Amino acid sequence: LPINASAWWSHMLVVRLRGAMAAVKAAITTLGGELIDGAEASSFWQGLREHTDEYFVGAKRAVQSGSGVALWRLSVPQTTPPLGLPGEELIEWGGGQRWLCTPVPSAAVRDIAAQVGGHATLFYSASKEGGVFSPLQSPLDRIHRELKKAFDPAGIFNPGRLYPGL
Repeated sequence: LPINASAWWSHMLVVRLRGAMAAVKAAITTLGGELIDGAEASSFWQGLREHTDEYFVGAKRAVQSGSGVALWRLSVPQTTPPLGLPGEELIEWGGGQRWLCTPVPSAAVRDIAAQVGGHATLFYSASKEGGVFSPLQSPLDRIHRELKKAFDPAGIFNPGRLYPGL
């Protein structure tokens, strides 16, 4: 099928088809569902790309409310089953990218992502004390520190931005 993009949120799957008109029409017949107006579809996909879709607006509001939630971007193998984490989830890229707005602590989100062969990045939060990126494991940590030291010996460029203490 000429599937170009997909998104799953709030019990709804949205699929973007692209290719030869005959292939697209055959896919519509095979998949069923409702055809979305072109302007509405463009607005939806642009909202996902620019993080202005209602999912992201709601997540940002939830974070700003002081409720203790954070918005995470998880990268996992596409065939990963549901992770079972509390919160609201939006799934993109055929299951490989998952957005999760949850109150679960950083370490637990990262552990669950790592258990399935993925990683988690803190995208939006009131606190970044757990770090934005997953901690690097050795030898990657050593290589990163050596590169940082070689390119920025005085430590003046974005200290602590990627990893605490760097």
